[in-house]
Amino acid sequence: MQSLQDWLSFWPSMEEWLTALLAAVASFVVLDLGVRFLTRRITALSLRTKGRIDDVIAAALADTKRFLILLLSMLIGLRMLDLTDKAETRLSQALIVVVGVQVAIWLNRAINTWMEKVVDPNTDPALRNRATTTTMVFLLRVAVMLTVLLMVLDNLGVNITAFVASLGIGGVAIALALQTVLSDLFASLSIGLDKPFEIGDFIIFDDLMGTVEYIGVKTTRLRSLSGEQLIRSNTELLKSAIHNYKRMSERRVVFSFSVRYETPIDQVAQLGGVVRDIITAQAQTRFDRAHFLKFGASSLDFEVVYYVLSPDYNVYMDIQQAINLELMRACAARGVSFAIPSSIMQVASEIRLAPPAPVRPPAREARVPTA
Repeated sequence: MQSLQDWLSFWPSMEEWLTALLAAVASFVVLDLGVRFLTRRITALSLRTKGRIDDVIAAALADTKRFLILLLSMLIGLRMLDLTDKAETRLSQALIVVVGVQVAIWLNRAINTWMEKVVDPNTDPALRNRATTTTMVFLLRVAVMLTVLLMVLDNLGVNITAFVASLGIGGVAIALALQTVLSDLFASLSIGLDKPFEIGDFIIFDDLMGTVEYIGVKTTRLRSLSGEQLIRSNTELLKSAIHNYKRMSERRVVFSFSVRYETPIDQVAQLGGVVRDIITAQAQTRFDRAHFLKFGASSLDFEVVYYVLSPDYNVYMDIQQAINLELMRACAARGVSFAIPSSIMQVASEIRLAPPAPVRPPAREARVPTA
């Protein structure tokens, strides 16, 4: 009977319960309306600005769970009661758990929105690097969840030092065992973040060239011009100098031609202007220069530079062909001949030979008289 009386003495009165209920209701109304107000304001702000951070914040706030707000409000109301120290401690721990769960939900939604609108804002979803995006989301989620979990456990009074140490040792062992795989994995993440190339780009590296078809966790696959598939590990690919032709805005073209030494000087002086007129008459070109460059071994050499205002290789070839044909017509109309490799051999017209040496008659043999 005495223990029952002691327990009843700690039981809150009706007035305290009403106070706790009012505090819980007020907390729920304030928190719910506050979250809704902030979500609407930040969403409206994100529509007026070009920044992406407000999009991430608005999406994270929109994922606030009302049942967690209700649970949090109930815990706030219970703290208004006159409870024992042990009960107060349990309520504080419950508050930490609820807040930690909601923070984890916010961060998870923020990561997804960040990947969609910040990392790949202008990329067609059908061409996005699914492997890299999925890997980055997974790693970020694991890091966020582990951080939130450790913070909650630490606030609950759990000793996390041994747990963190075991995670570190296990991480080192896994990293040593999967060194090559992890190297390609982080190279894939680097490709996904830095974007030296994307799916659909035509690239050249080392002596290989092709269109990027797939960027995986370990390898990147290209379709070559001859039709076969080229596969290269991400680590080795990033070690090479990569030429990305899809991102070319214009093409600089340098070509040369040669005329014969017999061409009159006036005609040589006019050829630069002739080439300029031919190039400027072509669509999608910008003339740079045309000069008599040097005296060649058997020709007078010209160098011409112009720009094609299109990255399309077929457009460049069509323009260059038109320029070549017009140049041939212009030279033919002026009687100018293109040079071909040739050499001249000069031979002396008179050859003098040394006079022959005199021939001596053979000596006669002496005859000895006989008896």
